[in-house]
Amino acid sequence: MELNPVFARRLYLALLVEKVERPNVPKLIELTGWPRRTIQDVLKALPGFGIELSFIQDGKRHNDGYYQLSDWGPFDLEWVQSREEDIVSSVSS
Repeated sequence: MELNPVFARRLYLALLVEKVERPNVPKLIELTGWPRRTIQDVLKALPGFGIELSFIQDGKRHNDGYYQLSDWGPFDLEWVQSREEDIVSSVSS
């Protein structure tokens, strides 16, 4: 099943934030291969998508920390996880 690439990109990044330990921008760049700006734009768009995300400050500098998903909003996590393969292939195409 082919998903809209913008939709798939947002779900994919949310999935990574959900399952990666201490996901920060450098870690997400490493996992996706996407530019920093793309990661930042997608993270910024998630709340408008209904997904609640927060930045957990964990260090002295203002950007030391990681992201944490607190609510999937209108999305069922089990549904998203069951379609991870479709999401990844839609992002990769």
